[in-house]
Amino acid sequence: RQVSTAEPAAPQAGSPQKGLATYYADSLAGNKTASGERYDPGALTAAHRSLPFGTVVDVTRSDGRSVRVRINDRGPFAGKKRIIDLSRRAAEEIGMIRDGVVAVTIAVVSN
Repeated sequence: RQVSTAEPAAPQAGSPQKGLATYYADSLAGNKTASGERYDPGALTAAHRSLPFGTVVDVTRSDGRSVRVRINDRGPFAGKKRIIDLSRRAAEEIGMIRDGVVAVTIAVVSN
């Protein structure tokens, strides 16, 4: 039996993607993102492996806490189950700073 190592497909409008979220280290503040923007810990932004830059997604924890972010970077690259890296502010909005890694569902709002 073969085991698939393929990454989960990027969500389309109306079809959510489930996986794990992490957030950027504070030490990355000011570094350029893949889109060319500088990482701002106070902005509601995120990294996704394949969604187009500028795509807006809702990120929702299993307890219902949710945040809306704009994709402006590529990643995460630490494990296939991780599907999104959030800015510090976005992570604070859904209460994941202490946990570090949390299960989420992401849904495309617009692109």
